[in-house]
Amino acid sequence: MRTAITSGALGSVIVGASVPVTGLLQDYPLLTGQALRYALGGVILLGWTLARGGRLVVPSARDWPALAALAATGMLGFNACVLYSQRYAEPGFVAAVLGASPLVLALGAPLLAGRRPALGAVVGAGVVVAGVVLLSGGGAWHGPGLALAVLTMLGEVSFTLFAVGVVRRLGGVAVATWCCLLAAVAGGALGTFVGGWQVPTPREGVSLVVLGVLVTAVAFGLWYFAVGRLGADRAGVLIGLMPVAGLAASVALGAQEPTAAAVLGAAAVALGCAVGLRRVSARPAPSAARPEPRPAAPR
Repeated sequence: MRTAITSGALGSVIVGASVPVTGLLQDYPLLTGQALRYALGGVILLGWTLARGGRLVVPSARDWPALAALAATGMLGFNACVLYSQRYAEPGFVAAVLGASPLVLALGAPLLAGRRPALGAVVGAGVVVAGVVLLSGGGAWHGPGLALAVLTMLGEVSFTLFAVGVVRRLGGVAVATWCCLLAAVAGGALGTFVGGWQVPTPREGVSLVVLGVLVTAVAFGLWYFAVGRLGADRAGVLIGLMPVAGLAASVALGAQEPTAAAVLGAAAVALGCAVGLRRVSARPAPSAARPEPRPAAPR
């Protein structure tokens, strides 16, 4: 369980700290950029599986709808909503709405599985949400800003919820691999007609490589390993570490000054994670889950 918690936390930190890197791709076509990123991530994950002497598990007929929905909503759709929501809402507002995703997972994941939500996970997620709102500072929105922010949050939730069943059946690395390949194909096909293709500049090329290797291959593999061992409700509280890591990266790069409210919000997120994950070691892993080694270098 400690390994799973560490994996989920590290995956969230990698994604949160990558915000400045993502910003370097503002002028690059969205869909084809995502296609390149996910293609690289998928190839790396596949190479990791083969290098370990394994084979890529082929999904069954009941797995494909969840994988396709995950790639469409939790990957391509999520990134599109993040981009367009900030045209109609301040980043702090989008971050605050996105910060509600741990609470949605803590309540929704158990209910969809036919069981009652765990009190510890719900309380911990609530504290995390409060911390994220305090850390982000909120903000204003106009036009479709609120709807796009909510869609962004739902995209983040779907990235985990759609994966719960298939992770148990296929394993975390296999799910991450197939989702990346599906998103790459779909993004490339759609991007050919919307946005088109273009040769990235050296800076954009480096950004795509970083996103493909660290934020896609490594972070996705770590996250789905955590979800498979902890469950979506408890792993969800770790999503609160994303804005904390983003704040830390901005401060380190000199783009933002730390404030008392931000520090207090980060402390609340840490407290919420501790509450939501306490006694998790006593909770048995799902019986259908298959043990799978965590890759040392697998979005």
